[in-house]
Amino acid sequence: MNDINIGETYYILARERGLQAADYFIDVIMPSLPITLLANSLNEILEAARLKSRLAMSYADFFAAATAIREKAEIITGDPEFKQLEKEVEIEWI
Repeated sequence: MNDINIGETYYILARERGLQAADYFIDVIMPSLPITLLANSLNEILEAARLKSRLAMSYADFFAAATAIREKAEIITGDPEFKQLEKEVEIEWI
């Protein structure tokens, strides 16, 4: 999981359930998940920006997409905006 998307998850949880719930997710739940945390180099930031330049989605979503493409990983989402990337990355719809 890209670190930009971890931040996105945190702020959504903090906004909807409070900072304590967001901190609990980061400190307790996140370490128990089978997820590898990935930071961004300048090249990886530009990779997400290239996708953003040609498609309409949130910038944070492009970090998830660029990471999945680079790592040959699957995106697990219910966000219909990802439909435009179905030819570029494997998506598991929830």
